[in-house]
Amino acid sequence: MAAHTTVADHTAALPGGLRAAARALVAVVEEARPGTGALWHGHPAWSLGAEPGLSPVCYVRGCSSYVTLGLWRGKGPAAPSGRPEPGARGTAQVRLRSPEDVDAALFADRLSRARALEGSGPSPGPALRERRGR
Repeated sequence: MAAHTTVADHTAALPGGLRAAARALVAVVEEARPGTGALWHGHPAWSLGAEPGLSPVCYVRGCSSYVTLGLWRGKGPAAPSGRPEPGARGTAQVRLRSPEDVDAALFADRLSRARALEGSGPSPGPALRERRGR
């Protein structure tokens, strides 16, 4: 995928069904306001810090056959749907293939929880950045 400068540019460059899923997902994220959205490491991310990647809360990444919503501090009690799935280092993620896969109420709740946790102390994001010398 080509380099983009805005969340909208990144989303617009995705193929048809994934573009629609990403747009629906970004709308949920923007409504939940988990911080400031910007491109970070080539994909949209929302952070509580003054610049992208400082106190990250979530990201939206377009892949070849799905769009991922990732939460840096998303691991916790599973929702009855099993979404999002736990990942490494306290993260969680969910893969979406169409706008119908976007569960606005569930994702808004998870974004709210992830934002509260991120605001409570260090997260994997800054620790990873320090290990990489950024």
